[in-house]
Amino acid sequence: MNAPAKNEEFAVKIPDGVYAETVLDVQHYTDRLFRFRMTRPAGYRFRSGEFAMIGLMVGEKPIYRAYSIASPSWDEELEFFSIKVPDGPLTSHLQKIKPGDTVLMRKKPTGTLVLDALTPGKRLYMFSTGTGIAPFASLIRDPETYEKFEEVILTHTCREVSELKYGQDLIEEIKNHEFLSELVGTKLKLYSTVTREDYPYQGRITDLIENGKMFADLGVPPLDPAVDRGMICGSAAMLKDTKDLLEKAGLTEGANNKPSEFVIERAFVG
Repeated sequence: MNAPAKNEEFAVKIPDGVYAETVLDVQHYTDRLFRFRMTRPAGYRFRSGEFAMIGLMVGEKPIYRAYSIASPSWDEELEFFSIKVPDGPLTSHLQKIKPGDTVLMRKKPTGTLVLDALTPGKRLYMFSTGTGIAPFASLIRDPETYEKFEEVILTHTCREVSELKYGQDLIEEIKNHEFLSELVGTKLKLYSTVTREDYPYQGRITDLIENGKMFADLGVPPLDPAVDRGMICGSAAMLKDTKDLLEKAGLTEGANNKPSEFVIERAFVG
């Protein structure tokens, strides 16, 4: 069977030049979503918000996909949040991993959802749909985020209420964390919306931005390029529509080599 490689004598040979890390914990949220934590290679450095290429040996060859690192840069372990695609080349196998299994990871992290790619501002919006919340799971647990911004608003839109739990768990984790809770204080707000079930906040985030309901719900003024900064991660349609709304409000897209008012992660959609 195409099981993940294990540290046993008959395991398939691990390719050269990649890390082979051990799964420590797996949590399934729904039949479509799961989170896992694995060991962090000694000396592995990344900026909160970046992604890595992770993979498994399937048969005799490795299969890799881009995954945002959901843990912050200071964490001793690496965390990932994944969707389950029944016939996905990687996720059909990845969703079956258990503690003790081996996950491969290429050595160089990268990505645009990093604080360095934004010019200074007061309020940071992180717009996410589905597993697009993963890079923000890293950033909302990074002290630097709160050193640079007075207010951080994480929006998370999913189809069903059960799919919001990962984001809700993150907020609870921060509230109960020994040093993050004091550092974050009241700076962080989670704005969760659902598109297919009853919920206090319903609808696509782009509609709620456009009709002004998001700002009214949060008690904040409309987007202003003088103070607001944005990061976007989600489906292809959501990226395009949110980008259009931010540009309509006067914000300009930035990049690692040219910081500006908002950034988008285009390496993957989910």
